[in-house]
Amino acid sequence: MTKTELQTALAAATQTNKRTAALFLETLSSLAYKGVKKEGEFVLPGFGKLVKQKRKARTGINPQTRAKIKIPAKTVVKFRVAKAAKDAVLGAKK
Repeated sequence: MTKTELQTALAAATQTNKRTAALFLETLSSLAYKGVKKEGEFVLPGFGKLVKQKRKARTGINPQTRAKIKIPAKTVVKFRVAKAAKDAVLGAKK
């Protein structure tokens, strides 16, 4: 689903126009980015959460030359899916 399709579907579901739906999506993403940057995580209840996580420095291998290379430490953003979202998509385990 593209951003435009998402805006159209959101506008239809909430009985508003596409401009309002676009503003909602932009505001939500802005809040998520600020939340992750400031607090380290942003939770969307029932959907999942964005989490800022630090990766340690490690040694890797260049697949072409088989030479060992040093991969520096860095910070990444991960998305963790909520249990409710997993159950809704995959079905609850019995």
